[in-house]
Amino acid sequence: MQILDRSKERYSRVAMLLHWLIAIAVITNWRLAEAAEHATEASAGWWWTQHKSLGITILVLSLIRLIWRLTHPLPAIEQRVPTWQRVLARTTHAIFYVLLIGLPLGGWLAISYFGSDIDYWGLFTIPGLPVGQDMAAGERIGGLHALGAEIMLYLIVLHTLGALKHTFFDKTLGIFRMLPFGGHRVRGTRLD
Repeated sequence: MQILDRSKERYSRVAMLLHWLIAIAVITNWRLAEAAEHATEASAGWWWTQHKSLGITILVLSLIRLIWRLTHPLPAIEQRVPTWQRVLARTTHAIFYVLLIGLPLGGWLAISYFGSDIDYWGLFTIPGLPVGQDMAAGERIGGLHALGAEIMLYLIVLHTLGALKHTFFDKTLGIFRMLPFGGHRVRGTRLD
């Protein structure tokens, strides 16, 4: 069997690490928000505090990932992947970056309008943005934040289904482009 060097077709280990940390953090933060929504009044504040702290962490990780992405080349997409799928993949990734940065900033802006700070994991306080108190503006931005989060969840499903399709139906590296292991047999070739 032919042994191929597919290292140029996978993301770097740093990109992989940031991808999976952010993915886990986003899903966890969605669950924290759900828990806060359904919690008693006495415990909801604790859940929201965790949600805000993790949101700031996602913002920082996303900015690091964006800088990494802009300074390191992307792995090649196989030529046999149709153009419309390439465009969809690149568009989805761009929207992910907008949401990964925009959602935490929007949440921070919303709570700033409510006159609140962010207690970051009990380590220190991140002050609200200098916008003045405006409950109506906070509510509107909070609504946009929730809508953006819902869009993010749909994109995660689309992204996951696309990776699985490419892996198991198209027999390309697919999901293995973002994993440091696996993908040993793709179209009869050995990758390791």
